[in-house]
Amino acid sequence: MTHSAAREHDHQSPNSSVPILGAVDHARVHSKVLASPVIKGPIIRRPKAVGLAEKFDADAAGVTEMQRLRSQYGSGPVQLKVFPGRKVALLLDPADVHRVLNETPDPFSPASLEKRGALNHFQPGGALVSSVNARKKRRPFNEAVLQTGRTVHSHADAMTNAIREEVDSLRGHIEFNGALDWDAFSLMWWRIVRRVVLGDSARNDQQITEDLNQLRERGNLAYLVPKNRSRRKRFTKRLRHYLELAQPGSLAAMAADVPASTGTMPEQQIPQWMFAFDAASGATFRAVSLLSADPETSQLARKELDQAPDLPTLRAVALESLRLWPTTPLILRETTKETQWRNGTLDKGTSILIFAPFFHRDDETLADAHCFAPELWLENRNDNDWPLVPFSGGLGMCPGRNVVLLTASMVLGELFRNHDFTAENTAAEPLDVEQLPGTLSPFSSRFITKFRNARGAPKSQDQS
Repeated sequence: MTHSAAREHDHQSPNSSVPILGAVDHARVHSKVLASPVIKGPIIRRPKAVGLAEKFDADAAGVTEMQRLRSQYGSGPVQLKVFPGRKVALLLDPADVHRVLNETPDPFSPASLEKRGALNHFQPGGALVSSVNARKKRRPFNEAVLQTGRTVHSHADAMTNAIREEVDSLRGHIEFNGALDWDAFSLMWWRIVRRVVLGDSARNDQQITEDLNQLRERGNLAYLVPKNRSRRKRFTKRLRHYLELAQPGSLAAMAADVPASTGTMPEQQIPQWMFAFDAASGATFRAVSLLSADPETSQLARKELDQAPDLPTLRAVALESLRLWPTTPLILRETTKETQWRNGTLDKGTSILIFAPFFHRDDETLADAHCFAPELWLENRNDNDWPLVPFSGGLGMCPGRNVVLLTASMVLGELFRNHDFTAENTAAEPLDVEQLPGTLSPFSSRFITKFRNARGAPKSQDQS
């Protein structure tokens, strides 16, 4: 299709439907855009699948396909059919992304059919999958506990203590092995998460994490598998236990103190907090890759460590990791009524899909699309200036955004305080911060560690 024809698509009669892709374009979108996020695991990642996606740079292929669609159809949304009676609209323009996020939850509800099928396995009463009326009760509770508008949570001292103790414990592993790998990092991360969310007594409660992860694995398959109600019941019972304990400094303690109206069900909100923290683990480990490839930024970050817990450079690095490799590649909404677009209408009940990698890595519109550019997040910008949505946006923005970023930046600060990390590459090329890949698996990353002396210069392990 010519560019003039594409522009005509953008100016169809408002009474006509948004264009539906033909059979060939359907196949291309399913194989190049949707397949990778689904196969990797939309709710919990499958490490082998992520490794394959990295090998074939699958997300970069998805961005290229989205660029092709925009060139062919114009900047208005396009529709495809995922199964009989179900249409999905793909957004191709940042302005439409802002519209959908800013007009959440009505007419663009976050409780889409697909999301309900996935999240109902472990949090059927969560705010994300609630009706508009139930959400009005549950969302404010989440925001109050997580203190959404604060960069530094009022429980930051307790969070900082947990982070420093757990990173310090990890150092024993690093000193023994001379390296840091995903398994050791993940073990430490989940101990932090349990202490921050549930309280110090949950540090070694690996069963609650295992139950959540097993339920999330079922969530990957949404409606295709039955719910494991006995496991979900056990998981929820443990959450109630920690809410009753309300250990000082934990989010569970704050949840116990925040007034909750009837139907809020605090124990149904906590799984999403743990879910968000888990997504941040991969982003934080990828941030180690970025910092190890950019000594100048890691050195700048070290100079800010006395400002803890507010570490702006490391916070920017975490955000940049999330921009480059979004942990929520498919942001979903569902129309609660018929909506009008520049190129036609979308019916009530249409699923809206925002493919985040496209808007984060679109090198036709973003100069730094493939570069490590933490300075993007240090500038004073209005959200509408750019289409970057690592935590969604608008009224549907992740309420735990600042708690997660505080944790991620503090973990990075403690790791890099006395260590240098060098990525151990086998067949892979060293990470080039000027041209980063579309997919990066944290599961196979491993870093050789060097300790730093009192003046900050690195020294080899046999000198320590």
